[in-house]
Amino acid sequence: MGKVYLVGAGPGDFKLITLRALELIQLANVIIYDNLVNKDLLSLAKNNSELIYAGKKASQHELPQKDINALLLKKAGKNAVVVRLKGGDPFIFGRGGEEAEFLADRGIVCEVVPGVTSAISAPAYAGIPLTHRDRASTVALITGHEDEKKTGSSIRWHELANGPDTLVFLMGIKNLSVIADRLVTEGKDPATPACIIQSGTLPTQKVVAGRLAEIGSLAKKAGIKPPGIIIVGNVVSLRKKLAWFEKRPLFGKKVAITRPPHQSMRLANLLSDSGAQVIHMPTIEISAIAPNKKLSKAVDSLGSYHFMIFTSINGVSAFFDELFRKGKDIRSLHGITVIAIGDATASFLAARGIISDHVPQQFTSEGIIDVLRGLAVRDKRFLLPRAKEARDVIVEFIKAQGGACDVIPVYKAILPEKTTTLHEKPDIVTFTSSSTVANFVKLYGKDALKGTIIASIGPVTTKTLRAHGLVPSIEAKRYDIPGLVEAIVEYFK
Repeated sequence: MGKVYLVGAGPGDFKLITLRALELIQLANVIIYDNLVNKDLLSLAKNNSELIYAGKKASQHELPQKDINALLLKKAGKNAVVVRLKGGDPFIFGRGGEEAEFLADRGIVCEVVPGVTSAISAPAYAGIPLTHRDRASTVALITGHEDEKKTGSSIRWHELANGPDTLVFLMGIKNLSVIADRLVTEGKDPATPACIIQSGTLPTQKVVAGRLAEIGSLAKKAGIKPPGIIIVGNVVSLRKKLAWFEKRPLFGKKVAITRPPHQSMRLANLLSDSGAQVIHMPTIEISAIAPNKKLSKAVDSLGSYHFMIFTSINGVSAFFDELFRKGKDIRSLHGITVIAIGDATASFLAARGIISDHVPQQFTSEGIIDVLRGLAVRDKRFLLPRAKEARDVIVEFIKAQGGACDVIPVYKAILPEKTTTLHEKPDIVTFTSSSTVANFVKLYGKDALKGTIIASIGPVTTKTLRAHGLVPSIEAKRYDIPGLVEAIVEYFK
């Protein structure tokens, strides 16, 4: 018999997942997930994991609870590790208690993994502490949407209106005016501060605050839609002083990344940390050139080289894959001077046990040439594992100085099989290489960039953009990922 885990996926922000939840997502044979779960979490599941959607679809009603229960029982019966992934916390208005009861009655072992509930996290991201030494000592969490089968409300409105200092209503956006009117009718001061938080903890977060008596009309005017929570209490007034999430420099900006997915994490994290909503639009895929007889021959004769130049982490990966495949290790590079084009490539080398001897100030081929000008190049042999489509400026300089350079293409940038379907137009599109520019034009056309801010990682990429008739509004002063994000942030300042 299998086991079911009721797992809280958190309120929306990908990084608010717990370590235990992450561990189980990676372990699960079956994941049954709800509509409010951040879908990026599903990409962490193992390749053969079965993913089953149990939330609402555009043309269908939500999967009935009895069907979800039956599905959990069926999958657990196949000796599988089943993760029931629920938005927020499974035991805070998530019907997790019902599912746990159903499974317990049938002898199925069920473990509960708490999640970060939106009832706490969304107010925190809006700058609202639910409790405060001077303002609130009690908190009540209330459903804003009771079971429609009930003949009457089980909420004690009079006690709520005259009791807890802070009221938090979940799933109550559609009933906002009814909730506000009922609280006032039962004795709550109409001037009590209140607010609605839509899509809390996400880059699309929207907050509307005002007096309880007017909060319904304010929300309607602002176009507030579910999902969201309602907060009523004096702590709401602290938002003016404590709000932080919306003050991040790129908050509300939609930024597209055109790098390959496996190389996008650092850029995505830096953009997200600055408040941006990241859109992945990969325009290239990295394809290793294999088999590669030239690379194999070079690895066998490493002792004949004086220098190795790495111009990307892809070149590092391809080289070390071949080195290890042939049963060799970093000792084979003894006596070879290693040059890395930038900090990212140098860090990638360091992770493999190689400390770069030289890293140029400018992270370009021209920067490497500046390094070479200070070195003895004549009669020296260089090994340059690189992209098939790379420029030859480094090679030409070495040859002009009397050196020899073995250029070995180890990978190529190809068009991805699928393009990204955009539901919203990006505010900014980032380009980190000439390949991303050329392929973007092939995949989407230049017109896709009309009215969009173009951000370039450096002059080489900018030159390619201009060759396609595109003018970047932003160019990084430091030609790497942190430099690109810094330039974008500076632009909006």
